[in-house]
Amino acid sequence: MITFYTVISWLFFFSYWLLIAGVTLRILMKRRAVPSAMAWLLIIYILPLVGIIAYFLFGELYLGKRRAERAKSMQPYTTNWLKALQNYQHIFTTQNSDVAIPLFKLCERRQGIGGVKGNQLELLTHADDTLKILIQDIKRARHNIEMVFYIWQSGGLVDQVVESLIAAASRGVHCRLMLDSAGSRQFFCGSFPIKMRNAGIEIVEALKVNLFRVFLRRMDLRQHRKVILIDNFIAYTGSMNMVDPRCFKQNAGVGQWIDLMVRMEGPAATTIGIVYACDWEIETGERILPPPPCINKILSAQKSNRIIQVIASGPGFSEELIHQALLTVVYAARRQLIMTTPYFVPSDDLLHAICTAAHREVDVNIIVPRNNDSMMVRWASRSFFTELLESGVKIYQFKDGLLHSKSVLVDGQLSLIGTANLDMRSLWLNFEITLLVDDAIFGSTLAGIQDDYIAHSVLLDADQWAKRSFKSRITEQLFYFFSPLL
Repeated sequence: MITFYTVISWLFFFSYWLLIAGVTLRILMKRRAVPSAMAWLLIIYILPLVGIIAYFLFGELYLGKRRAERAKSMQPYTTNWLKALQNYQHIFTTQNSDVAIPLFKLCERRQGIGGVKGNQLELLTHADDTLKILIQDIKRARHNIEMVFYIWQSGGLVDQVVESLIAAASRGVHCRLMLDSAGSRQFFCGSFPIKMRNAGIEIVEALKVNLFRVFLRRMDLRQHRKVILIDNFIAYTGSMNMVDPRCFKQNAGVGQWIDLMVRMEGPAATTIGIVYACDWEIETGERILPPPPCINKILSAQKSNRIIQVIASGPGFSEELIHQALLTVVYAARRQLIMTTPYFVPSDDLLHAICTAAHREVDVNIIVPRNNDSMMVRWASRSFFTELLESGVKIYQFKDGLLHSKSVLVDGQLSLIGTANLDMRSLWLNFEITLLVDDAIFGSTLAGIQDDYIAHSVLLDADQWAKRSFKSRITEQLFYFFSPLL
């Protein structure tokens, strides 16, 4: 019996270390960023069983077998659609500003489509205005309405959006909604989904959270895009979820959420439409490639020649493109760089690029909320402040609510607006979308909005920051350890 138990013990011991060695080898073979790899290895060796389970749950970007197969199978069709779009040469730009050229070339090379011109753009800074304008657009819709949101929560003006969608469906407009399962959990538990589906609106619960599939797909992968398409010509995107801020997270202690949306008319809606079509096919298996752009409408929009490039990220899309885009624009900055984000947990490469820009005497400004709804992100963000301040970066802490808008302005000319935060989840994991706008007039408008944010912010004083408590420093470094995983 002693021999038997000895053999069992050795087999268990051997299997245990074989498993740890296998996971270690898998982490090293993935060639992930060194800080991320080191964080995972430390967790696995300090808390072996917990660490291994956590790694299989959250360590790799795995979409799931069925979705991965759909993403792969749709690529030839998407490529052919993009090639066919090249026949509409009049919608593509042939000139960009000096600061935008490297980024637009990067995106064209990696996504197979260039920037498009002839777009009319409107920046929307107030949720009430955004929802009221959207309701009017829905009332005028004649053919189709497609939406994708991370969070959809009933209440306030959102209920009027629902009623307008039901009315649109009743007059024959094809309405599709794709909502993230975790973000819109409260919506799916309510009565509106049944009411909307009965009216003929297609509603898809994307990336369902299912404990029985916890090891078959990464459960914290989220559909984080916020996109609205109407009649393949009007499009919205930006940081705002489908919520009325007066009814959303009122007990979180951070104030109302402050968002930024872009409403556009023109061929940019066509390029956003292909992103939506890919998302829809990955989730449902149904192919809904958008029609080619309407030439008559585009010609009528030529009076406003805004140049736009669309960046889409997430499984099935160009890997690391948003991260590469951010690095490109930071290094391209010559005079000024202004960044707004609610969650600031940059990669080492992005942090180095921002600090280097400041050392090059670029006027670098970062605007973040003073109060944040995520305790972990709040402390992790603070761990980067010392290095930024020492480099000459100005850090503004917005005090009148949760500043949720995500924007970058480079030299007053090149604007980036979308759904991506400056954190690891947005840069490496979630489904995100970002608009690149190469236009000085649009940049001036965005600069005015950012100036207003600064006017309602407190500039972080380097001397005062250096006097923070030892306890705060320890807490910051503790959460910095987890920053590659946030």
